Amino acid sequence: MHLWRRSLQLVLGLLAFALSMAMLLHAGFGGMPWDVLHQGVVRRNGLPFGAVVVASSLLVLLAWVPLRQRPGLGTVANVMVIGVSVDPCLALLEAAAPDPGAAARVALALGGVLVNGAATAAYIGARFGPGPRDGLMTGLVARTGWPVRRVKTLIEVAVVVVGWALGGTFGWATVVYALGVGPVVQVAARWLAPSGIADAPRRAAVGTPETLAR
Repeated sequence: MHLWRRSLQLVLGLLAFALSMAMLLHAGFGGMPWDVLHQGVVRRNGLPFGAVVVASSLLVLLAWVPLRQRPGLGTVANVMVIGVSVDPCLALLEAAAPDPGAAARVALALGGVLVNGAATAAYIGARFGPGPRDGLMTGLVARTGWPVRRVKTLIEVAVVVVGWALGGTFGWATVVYALGVGPVVQVAARWLAPSGIADAPRRAAVGTPETLAR
């Protein structure tokens, strides 16, 4: 894949990821696991959602240091593009549908899962490096020897519990996302990550050109 195409795929994938976050949050049935935490922090201190996402990402990157993970261009882009674009996406949805009905909210939630799966395949498939949370997961896998599924589950259960305690929304959409986004990523990867997605974060972590969602 040419560099310009990879770069475009990275940016568009990250923009779509921010849109999917906003779709799930606007639906009100529960966000992605990490967004339950972000939402809880926002409700406690009133900061813009994007600012909390950036701050969370930077804290996660600090945890990379003892894990000996190395960020790539995609890691930095993940933090900046999503952090800057998620608030405009939320504002756009609020302006377009300030009080969506039940059917529209369900469609937003399910659509958010689908968009997120495609966006994840796109930005990982661009092979510019894992996102902060992907790198945390793969670093812990490397240090503990535990399987990816166990590490990912423990991380996401922990952030959901803390986020819910802070006032974030945990709901059926959070569960649907956790169970459904993986298969969507796998299908989307056939077109957006033809070289393979399963080992992408591991290859990126050791410095080669880039499986799972944020």
